[in-house]
Amino acid sequence: MSSNILPSNNKLPKKAELILGEHYYINEQGFWVFTEKYHLLRGYCCNSGCKHCPYQTKEK
Repeated sequence: MSSNILPSNNKLPKKAELILGEHYYINEQGFWVFTEKYHLLRGYCCNSGCKHCPYQTKEK
């Protein structure tokens, strides 16, 4: 987890301000996948098992 990916104001952008490739990408099934940067800006884990969640350990 790297703090240099956060903007200086540490605020989550509004939906219209999300940037493809920076805050999310679209997978082969057409779903939005949020990046680690997005999750860090969000500030907490939603417990949905997100692929790039920096707040929980991944079980393999």
